[in-house]
Amino acid sequence: MWYFDSPHIVYGEDARCVLETVEGRRAFIVTDPTMVQLGFVDEVRRRLQSAGLEVAVFSEVEPEPSLRTALRGAEAMRAFEPDWIVGLGGGSCLDAAKAMWILYERPDVAPDSINPFDTYHLRQKARLITIPTTSGTGSEVTWAIVLTDTAEQRKLGLGTRECVADLAIVDPYFVQGMPARLTADTGMDALTHAFEAYINTWHNDFSDGLALQAIKLIFTYLPRAYHNGKDMEAREHMHNAATIAGLACSNSLFALAHSLGHSLGALFHIPHGRAVGLFLPYTIEYSAPSGAARYADIARFLGLPADDEETAAWALSARVRQLLHDIDQPQSIAALSIARADFDAQLEALVDRAESDSQTVTSPRVPDRGEFARLFTYAYEGRPIDF
Repeated sequence: MWYFDSPHIVYGEDARCVLETVEGRRAFIVTDPTMVQLGFVDEVRRRLQSAGLEVAVFSEVEPEPSLRTALRGAEAMRAFEPDWIVGLGGGSCLDAAKAMWILYERPDVAPDSINPFDTYHLRQKARLITIPTTSGTGSEVTWAIVLTDTAEQRKLGLGTRECVADLAIVDPYFVQGMPARLTADTGMDALTHAFEAYINTWHNDFSDGLALQAIKLIFTYLPRAYHNGKDMEAREHMHNAATIAGLACSNSLFALAHSLGHSLGALFHIPHGRAVGLFLPYTIEYSAPSGAARYADIARFLGLPADDEETAAWALSARVRQLLHDIDQPQSIAALSIARADFDAQLEALVDRAESDSQTVTSPRVPDRGEFARLFTYAYEGRPIDF
């Protein structure tokens, strides 16, 4: 027995208008200072107020939100007592909103203990609206929460199916001015979600079609959105693709590129999408010999050579590398300006974190400790995988 979870999704131009139909008393917006500066908070607040809701704003979410931030936001919620929580921003804001919501409803829960096996009985106090302002994380439709333990320099993969949003608003209005670098980083995040949703060992009939469509949309529209941010057709398709990829991975899982990316990102403070996107071609090449990754399916869907798994995998890794080149993304760890001495000094810690990451066990080929070290080293040097 398995489950398929999704919020009610309103998408397309002017989707944000649905905020004017929300029924309730108080809404608490979880966001960051950039969303305030861009005027997005005022836009959302105005529409909620027109629906008759009193609105409060917590705009202190940092990139890679910490456990401490989640606790502070939940405390502010308890003081305001909202019946709607609105996550507005990129994945950091949306993850923070989910965590704060759980802690608001369950003040007895420690934020680093949130997991899919416990029952939290959410929605006794509030419901959740998510509004993404980047096209990548898919957090608006997932139940995953990534928080940072700053003391241990470790990213924590948390979550519960109960924290899937009630309403997700996917409106291209919020991404029309997204900078090119952020477009590239978040776009590669979405592509990695879609790839790994399809090839991990928990793939299923319900998520497969979503993953394939997201892959096709991203290869088609990400270069356009990157090179011309005012191309609203590309922006809208990329925004939809990120949400579709989020639905796919939320109802399947991730794989090895996320294990490696989480580890590198935590230790060297690399943006999540940039890190997982960098590792994607290496993990495609590494996983191909398992014969279980179904790369031929993806290659056939994209019209690439697909005579067998090996042929398909190398065609796909080449296609991903070409996309990375086209959107000026780094293709090696060295290209991130990480000195070799610093990399070597952290290699054992990188392996430790990747080996214990929850995404490792659902990879079609699971590395041993020595192979993890080789994967990191090959990725540092930009060498294709030959083992």
